[in-house]
Amino acid sequence: MNKYFLPFIFSAVLLITVSCEKEKDPFLISKKSIGLLTDSTQVSQLKTIYNNDSLVFVKDKSEFIDDGRDIEIYDKTGKPLLVLTPSKASDSLATIQTIKIMDPRYKTAKGLSTLSTFADIENNYKISSIQNTFKNVVVFVNEIDAFFTIDKKELPAELQFNLDAKIEAVQIPDKAKIKYFMIGW
Repeated sequence: MNKYFLPFIFSAVLLITVSCEKEKDPFLISKKSIGLLTDSTQVSQLKTIYNNDSLVFVKDKSEFIDDGRDIEIYDKTGKPLLVLTPSKASDSLATIQTIKIMDPRYKTAKGLSTLSTFADIENNYKISSIQNTFKNVVVFVNEIDAFFTIDKKELPAELQFNLDAKIEAVQIPDKAKIKYFMIGW
């Protein structure tokens, strides 16, 4: 009788363990993953990961840009979720290099999303650096491999047109909105 009872106990414990495991949040952003997408995910795996969503392989008509570089992901209602840029264009074995977060449901463990402001970034993460570009300010957070683009229109007038200005965190208004939220691996 013991030979039948022991496998039953083992199966029951295994079933309980598997059912108690926490399901991975499909919208959680961490240092090496965004939901089910990780820093080692290959382009060939995207159809399996996003089997309920639509994948669009963007073909750029410009002669200066590679064809088939970006991959846009839309949910079943047509709402944009992510824009993925592979490390190598038109290569199914390439991994994802950058991810543009489009949907506000994607959040970090500390609640940062596309709807966040500069104050949310500053209050939750250590800012690694700030870069001044032609139309934007890019705020880097190495802790989560993220960079946030803020339109210079959100800055005081004296900083909007000065490309040489070294912009400090104290110069960016707390209410400055995030224009783009991107992850770079």
